[in-house]
Amino acid sequence: MRNFLLACFLLVGITTVGNAQNHPGTNSPAEKAKELQKQLKLNNEQTIKIEKIYEESSRKFDKIKTDAHGDNAKMLTAIKPLRTTTIAKIKAVLTTKQTVKYEQLLKESKNTGGSGWGDGWSAPN
Repeated sequence: MRNFLLACFLLVGITTVGNAQNHPGTNSPAEKAKELQKQLKLNNEQTIKIEKIYEESSRKFDKIKTDAHGDNAKMLTAIKPLRTTTIAKIKAVLTTKQTVKYEQLLKESKNTGGSGWGDGWSAPN
């Protein structure tokens, strides 16, 4: 019985680690841009521009995180303008139809308990 329980816990642990590696928040800027390319039917030029926007946002987020020294309130305050700017930059690359769909994705993400980004802007590179 003990071996059976040990095997079950081992299986659950391996499954959890495997799923954690696929978590959307861990995607690189390139992966996030590719995901938006699929969802919004972006052309290659748009995808490259959005990847660069994500890279810049990720660098700025890392700096904010470092400067906050673990102070979540300070970090959240500093992130708000970054989020707003990043979304605006992404929208500037999109067509009107894509912008509508992007706003819907952001809203859906927020409604499902996400931050409202829908695209994991803060993940490390």
